[in-house]
Order: sequence, then structure tokens, then C-alpha cells
Amino acid sequence: MQNLTALLAKKTTLNQNQIKNILTLLDKGDTIPFIARYRKELTGGADDEQLRLFHDVYLSAKRLLERKEEILHILKEREQLDAKLQSQVEEAETMTALEDIYRPYKEKKNTRALTAIKQGLEPLANILHSAKLSKEEFTRKAGQFVRAEVKDVAHAIKGAQDIIAERYAEQPKEREVLRDMVQRHGTIEVKGTKYFTQNGSFKNYKSHSEKVAYIPSHRYLAIKRGEKEKELSVKLSIDTDRYLETLKRYKLRDYMGSSKSLLLEAYKDGFKRLLYPSIEREVFALLKEKADATAIGVFGKNMTQLFMTPPVTGKVLLGADPAYRTGCKLAVIDENGMYLDHAVIYPVPPRDEYEKSRDVVAKLVKKYNIQGVAIGNGTASNETQAFFSKLNDDGLHLPYTVVSEAGASVYSASSIAACEYPDLDVTIRGAISIAGRLRDPMATLVKIDPKSLGIGQYQHDVDQKLLERKLHEGVESLVNAVGVDVNSASASLLSYVAGVGTKVAENIVKHRESAGVFDSKKALLKVKGLGAKAYEQAAGFMRIRNGKSVFDNTGIHPESYVVAKALEKYSDLSDTKRIAEELKVGEPTLRDIIKELAKPGFDPREELPSIPFKQGLTEIENLKEGSIVSGVVRNIADFGAFVDIGLKNDGMIHISQMSQKRIAHPLEVLSVNQYLPRIEVISIDLEKNKVGLSLKEV
Repeated sequence: MQNLTALLAKKTTLNQNQIKNILTLLDKGDTIPFIARYRKELTGGADDEQLRLFHDVYLSAKRLLERKEEILHILKEREQLDAKLQSQVEEAETMTALEDIYRPYKEKKNTRALTAIKQGLEPLANILHSAKLSKEEFTRKAGQFVRAEVKDVAHAIKGAQDIIAERYAEQPKEREVLRDMVQRHGTIEVKGTKYFTQNGSFKNYKSHSEKVAYIPSHRYLAIKRGEKEKELSVKLSIDTDRYLETLKRYKLRDYMGSSKSLLLEAYKDGFKRLLYPSIEREVFALLKEKADATAIGVFGKNMTQLFMTPPVTGKVLLGADPAYRTGCKLAVIDENGMYLDHAVIYPVPPRDEYEKSRDVVAKLVKKYNIQGVAIGNGTASNETQAFFSKLNDDGLHLPYTVVSEAGASVYSASSIAACEYPDLDVTIRGAISIAGRLRDPMATLVKIDPKSLGIGQYQHDVDQKLLERKLHEGVESLVNAVGVDVNSASASLLSYVAGVGTKVAENIVKHRESAGVFDSKKALLKVKGLGAKAYEQAAGFMRIRNGKSVFDNTGIHPESYVVAKALEKYSDLSDTKRIAEELKVGEPTLRDIIKELAKPGFDPREELPSIPFKQGLTEIENLKEGSIVSGVVRNIADFGAFVDIGLKNDGMIHISQMSQKRIAHPLEVLSVNQYLPRIEVISIDLEKNKVGLSLKEV
């Protein structure tokens, strides 16, 4: 049996030594962020993303080996295992190939072939398979099998054909050839059903066909949603006549008797009734798996860009959650994101209380020295922006920006929000969340289920378990890449630190509240449930500002403090190879230590461009084709990007309008929360309040 390390070496770019090291570390309970950051010498410098891909391949390879063991055990018990079959099972490199090999040996329910075998027709099927007899001779032979449940010759012949049809449909080679043919040359045929809505969501798919090999993931997911909602019917088609002609040419020989016409009928039946439907299901499943992976990948990249948006530091901020009838909820947070005050104003219809609203805002600005406003982009956002724009015209000079409020209502009604702000109304909690998205997007958004953030495409149509796992891994990677201030972070944020988890994160917060702030990383060992292993995994990603040691405000792991201290005696740190040898430390680790010492407390988000504030407002009536506007990217899909340019609805840049050069995906040139200073308006639909945008000329 092929061992796991050898199989992984075939399926990854890592060598066997690296693979053994990684597997050993994983078996010890080390987390991927910890391995990527602090065990580079053992992994060849594999980063977080590479290790997660390796882990996926590892789990898949492990399942494959386990399935091989299971199949071999079953075949051995049934005394069906010979040397050739054992070799085929052991050499299978994919689950598909393995299941193809095992398929003929699976215990079946009541198939037509199984019924015929029980009726004693297998010998007749063997005679037909050889096709040595003429049709007349074979018919006479079939007469010898008319007995008991086999009522006549036609029954006997049909039973023999059923056995051959199933044998043919279960042959690994036949399945492989047809699978490849469908994937390379097959066509997806989509038709509207009797429930089809002419101008509905699926209007473009009423009569649609596309090659299986080229269909984009987002289109396949849209089609499958239409099928789920019973508006569309979907099937795969190939050139069946060509396939059957090839089948006839390769399966039938000139030396065969005229009974080969009965044999061909069996093959055709096996193809149409068994083989093709089975492969069609498989290919649909493969397309869905591929589409899920692509959609989840886009979601993950959007989330990364959103979470990595630089925080707005050193400013008191006002969060505004707009609404018409119930008023605009305001919440003030300080420079550290702590809640200070709240109010409700009614600056938009139906009440239009401009003066009263202005006075409320002016008092809050004066009392707390508010320096910026975050306005949610939901209902009444456009009118609320107009209100703050007018305040600036009236001399208040209060810059504002618009942030996505997706998930704010989910957070405000959550147990997390209730715990953080037990005495505040849910609507005020929502305004705090909106302000927090400007102050520190990661710390705020980590409290919300990523699926509620409005940055995916077809997230409700993909494999939900896979989506949840991948998004959790994504958040974990981001949180650990940035680092966490253990004395101010919420339990939600702390729970994503490597080795911590929800319960220990809650205990850290409780300990902090009862015993005071942590003055060193070592003090974390006093937290209930945070043992030596959890400390080893988490300590490097924690930050203690103004602690006992400057090292505690860096990404240097406590295990390397001795090395970091020893660097004080070196005036020149350029020869890292020599210094690493002298200090008996790996060179990659040494380089990381030197980098951390150069910038204690460094936040990688600080190097990224921040979201600009604005004071004016765009009105769709003032736009025309050719107008130049600015905006912020809110969401990215396979086909384009949605950009907030200050209108009620986001404008859309189609992928074809993003670059003079052809690009494969919008993520090649754009990112979520990216500010675009110059965008051209290329189309305006006043009735639908839609604007088409382009970056090609500007």
C-alpha cells in the first residue's frame, strides 16, 4: 500500500522531508498559523496559504488511503481479491478512479442484471458476450434457459442483455472514456420550464447552451439555482451517434457471428440507461464542486480585502444607521472604539427635521470632538449623505464616508452584542457596529458571520460546511497575520488567535476584567484553560502594549526572546547567515526577529491605502454618459465589481470594462474597499436607478 508521505509528494510541490515535518507538527497539535510563522526551517518557508492547501490535500489523501483499506478488506472477506485487483486498488490515485475499480464488486440492490443472474442467466450472458454464434443459434441456445421464472426465449435473451449492459456500464475504462468525453466535448443544455418567469432572475437562460469545459462558475451556480427553483431544466448532451458508432467499431469484430446485433443492443441499453446517466450525475457533481470552490475562493479574497482595510486611528467617530420612519440612529465611539453616546435624528422624509437634526449632531461634535462620520449604505443612506453634505455647506466641516452595513442587524441582535451592550437598544448597537467598521474593520466584522457581510456571490448555493470552514480559516489567517492587542481585544477577536478558541478567549476577557490588564505575555499562563500548548501556539500573535518587555509588543515568539536579546551585541545585522550560526537559530527565524525589532507594534494594515472621507454628494440626475466620478468598491464577483459612487444603488463595472488588457477575473485589478478616484459613467438607467461604469479610458 502506498504510504501517505509518498502520495502527498505526488500531489504537492513539497519534498518528502518537508511533508514528514509538517505531518509531525500537525500530529503534535500545532496550528497552521503557528507552523507558518514559527517553524519555517522545518517547512521550507511554506506560508499560511500553502499550508492550508497542503492540509486540504492531506485530508483528501488520507480519505483515499482509508477508502482503499476499506475496499481491500471487503473484497478479501468476500474472497474476490486477487493480485491484479489488489494492485489496481493500491495504484488508484483519485477517489473517482478507486470507485470505478470497486463499482463492479459493490453489493447491489435489486437491479435488472441481478434479477437475471438470480434466474440463472449469467451463462447465457457469457455466450452472448463472446458473440461466436449466429443469431439463430443463440436463440436456440436461449431456449435451454426457459424454466421457472424465465417464461420464454425473449425473456432469457433480455435477461442476458441486462447482465451485459450492467457489466459494460461498470467497466472503469468505459467510465473514464465517457467521463472525459463529456467534460471535454459535452454541452450543458438549459431550457425554461412551465414555471419560467419571462423577465425574472433567469431570463437569460430560457434557451441556453454552453460547453461544459468553458462554463464559468458563477453562471453554473445561477443555472443550478434556477433549476432548484423549478424555472429551468438542465441536462448534459454529447454527440451520442458518434459515441455509439465508436462503441460499435471497437466492441464488435468481423469474426463474430450475427448474434453480435443482440450484443450491440445490450451495449446501447447499458449506455443510455446506466452509463450515461451515471456519468452525467458525476459531471454535474464535479461542476458543482468546482463552482463552489471558485465562489468560496472569491468570497475569501473579498473578505481578506475587507478585513485588511486600514483602521482609522486617533479619531472620535460617529456611526450613522439611516432609516426613514424610525429615524437615523447615531452612536459615538472614541479613539479606541469604545462606546460614548448615542442619539436619534430625523433628517429625512417623512419628518425632514433638518434644523433639529443639525443641532443634535452639532452638540455631539462639540462635546466629543467628533472628526469623522461612518454612514451605513442601506435604506435612506443617500438622503442621509445629503444631510451631512448640507451640514458641511453650513460650516460644520464634518467629513463622512459610507460603509457597508451588511450584517449590522445580525450583529445587533446577537448574543455577542447583548453581552457587550446589554443596556442599549438593538438599533443603537447597529450604529456602533457601523462606526466600528470605520474605526477597525477587522475587530468589528469578526463578530459577524462572514456569510452576512454581503461580499460573496451565490454563498447560499454553495456547500455550506465547506464555506464555513474556509471562511473560518480565512479569518484565522488574517487575525494572526495582524496580531491582537490582548488588553483591548474582544472575545470574538481573541477566539481566532491560534490555539485559543471561544472558551479560552472568554476566560482571557474575564481575567482581564477581574485582575487588570496583562503586563507580559507570560501572564497569559494565569488564564484558566490556557495551558502550555495553547500558550505556545498563541503567544507570538498576542501584543502587549506598554508591557514589561518591548518584545511583548512584537510578533517575536517568547521562545526566541533569548535570541532577540542577544542581538543587542551586534552593531551590524546584515550577515544573517553568520549570526544565525552563532546564535544557533534558523536563518528565516532570525530574519523575522530582526524585522519585528525594527517596528515594534507594527500593523501590516498601515501600509495599505485608507478609505477617504468626502463632503459632497453625487445625484444620478446630475450624471451623464462620460461623467467622471469617484467611488469605493463594495463587492466583487466573477463578472464584475459593485462600486459605491454616492448613489442609492451601487454602480457596476463589468469585467470587460476594467482594463484595456484582457483579464481573467476582477480580483486581478480591484479589491474590496479600494478607492477609485476616477471612474467613467458609460450608461445610466434612471428607471432602475442603475449606472454602468468603466475604468478602461481613465
